[in-house]
Amino acid sequence: MNDDYLWDKSGEPDPEIQELENILAPLRYQPTPLEMPDELVVRRQRNYFPLLAIAATLLIALLAGGLWLRSRTEKSVEPQQEAKSVPSVPSVVEETPTPVIVENKDLPGKPVRRHKPSFTKREREEAIAAKEQVMAALRLASEKLRSAQKRTQMPSLNQIKNQHKVG
Repeated sequence: MNDDYLWDKSGEPDPEIQELENILAPLRYQPTPLEMPDELVVRRQRNYFPLLAIAATLLIALLAGGLWLRSRTEKSVEPQQEAKSVPSVPSVVEETPTPVIVENKDLPGKPVRRHKPSFTKREREEAIAAKEQVMAALRLASEKLRSAQKRTQMPSLNQIKNQHKVG
């Protein structure tokens, strides 16, 4: 028997092998094209999911940008509104500001009227008390910062005590 015949059909065939091939010939593989029934024909449908995902992402980004811009403009307007909405402290004596006439440096012949700010005695006392509170708070904060700075710059005595011997 020649082994080459089994692998590449070269050489002399063995009669038993030829007989076996003839018996199994009807079962041999025969390539045929795939035939699909008409009711199973697949129509290609467009997949819109990626387009919808991109559109949703853009919409969310636009909404977030709009909300961010709106919050920025509201925050910048709020301090002005708060300043206007702060109730004024009733003063003991209401004084009208008296105009002060100052000489105009640009036009020597024309005087300029300016209002001199006038405060009541109570308003001055409140301003001085507020100034004293701010100064005390600044002194306290300064002292705390100074002590924290000293603690971070000075070596601690406990550093050497707490170290363990190695070995």
